[in-house]
Amino acid sequence: MKTVSVPSYESVTPANQSLFDKLKNMLGFVPNLYATFAHSETALSTYLTLQNANSSLSGKAREVINLAVSEVNQCVYCLAAHTAVGQMVGFTEAQILDIRAGTAPFDARLDALARFARDVTLHRGHVGNTALQDFFAAGWTEGNLVDVMLVIGDKTTANYLHSTTRIPVDFPPAVTLSDAGKTACSE
Repeated sequence: MKTVSVPSYESVTPANQSLFDKLKNMLGFVPNLYATFAHSETALSTYLTLQNANSSLSGKAREVINLAVSEVNQCVYCLAAHTAVGQMVGFTEAQILDIRAGTAPFDARLDALARFARDVTLHRGHVGNTALQDFFAAGWTEGNLVDVMLVIGDKTTANYLHSTTRIPVDFPPAVTLSDAGKTACSE
């Protein structure tokens, strides 16, 4: 049975080696999922460009989306990575669990965002008017809506790549919601 490995520095193109060097300087290591994008000559650069593009959304708002989407898609890699990043942007462990469950009761605006991102992901973009109106009622704009979709697309790509390849997770594992006594909000 063929499995997908994490490519080594020596096995990727010079352009990807340069990106590995930048990632190592920024993060202290090259995360396995980023490295896996480097099986393609262009995917890692494309993915990093999308992930680091200008956005109307704050880093915290993007982490809300990353966590909610990764929970729906059950991506253990991205849940582990974004639990760490979520803590770095200031969320507590309890807040991260709430966000993963599709809510953010500690902040009305982020709550609407978490609910919306979860709903979009669950229903593959076919959200009802209530979800959209709740998103706008919380103060989000049409421009924010477009940027939310880009983050959902970015995260879904990473979620699917990990779910398909099952490369090793190199972040501390995230607790499951059931182990934490949380359940995802109702559909």
